Amino acid sequence: MIERFLKYVSFDTQSAEDSATTPSTEKQMKIASYLKEELKLIGMEEVEMDELGYVYATLPANSEKKLPVVGFIAHYDTSPDCSGADVKPRIVENYDGKDILLSEGIYLSPSKFPELLDHIGEDIIVTDGHTLLGADDKAGIAEIVSACECLIQHQEIRHGKIRVAFNPDEEIGLGAKHFNVEKFACDFAYTMDGSEVGEIEYENFNAASAKITILGCSVHPGYAKGKMLNAAKVAAEITAMIPWNETPEHTEGYQGFYHLTALSGNCEQASLSYIIRDHDREVFERRKKFMAHIVQQVNEKYGNVASVELKDQYYNMKEKVDPEIVDIAVKAIQEAGMTPVVRAIRGGTDGAQLSFMGLPCPNIFAGGINFHGPYEFCPVQSMEKAMNTIVNICKIVEQKG
Repeated sequence: MIERFLKYVSFDTQSAEDSATTPSTEKQMKIASYLKEELKLIGMEEVEMDELGYVYATLPANSEKKLPVVGFIAHYDTSPDCSGADVKPRIVENYDGKDILLSEGIYLSPSKFPELLDHIGEDIIVTDGHTLLGADDKAGIAEIVSACECLIQHQEIRHGKIRVAFNPDEEIGLGAKHFNVEKFACDFAYTMDGSEVGEIEYENFNAASAKITILGCSVHPGYAKGKMLNAAKVAAEITAMIPWNETPEHTEGYQGFYHLTALSGNCEQASLSYIIRDHDREVFERRKKFMAHIVQQVNEKYGNVASVELKDQYYNMKEKVDPEIVDIAVKAIQEAGMTPVVRAIRGGTDGAQLSFMGLPCPNIFAGGINFHGPYEFCPVQSMEKAMNTIVNICKIVEQKG
């Protein structure tokens, strides 16, 4: 499994938000082709890759019971936030709890990342401090492929039909957009895309974007009295109308927020981009109305100078996930020797969109930590536990019948 993972991270698969193609970067197709061949090599059936880079495969049932079809999903793109090219991973064996030198002058330190101390005595895969690692979500792929290989090699483990899928562009919110739920043909599935050991997530934010555009009136500042409307100044006024304590840096747990992601402008024109998040659907709807109300207030003050475009992005999967699916994962985690940690995602996942497309899909840990940056690391033992969790899910579904 570890050799597999180290091979995967050698592929540069960074997705791109400003692309109009699928996948968003052509280089993602290289790992998709590699995965297709690897799945054939280990003995999977019905292996196919479509023209958009989505890879699907089947592990046939070896149980005579009539069982639901279970799926496992992971994405192979990496975040645009940090380079994923020329990744140089290494394994720090039997971690001693001290600072880890990644490269000259760059340390992975428990003083900054105290979660390291939870993995003393384990073997930790790290970067050289110049790229991300790619455990998000190549660790998930390695765990799924290795779990399938385990089931193929150990026919005494009875299971129903298993489907796997690997997709591009999750990091830019488009991983589920072209996912063929009908072709995947599962009763339910799990994304292997969480972080720390034992995590299972079946709640996530409701999400929307808000883009505000302001049209000003540019006049020579020496003769501007009663004529100029500075669009950039109005944009600053709008930011001040957002509650200061309802932003990401002041919220946690189930608290939602407004997050300013971009601001640009001059006297003539300005724009602001926000994302709106909340776990509670009613509060989420109120947040969108509040954003529209701010724009209305600006227009009442200055005339019709501002407009807002609100777009829903995804919703809380809790509405669509049967608790029994979660219970199966909880039991699988327990049988792999861990304490389940059921928590809400302060973000989104392909599973949220898939759940609303008719495929209930909670999220399970893959083991990586500090995603999207050069301090990302992944304990080997966490990956082993994730792989065992997948195998256990297959066994439990067969036993439950």
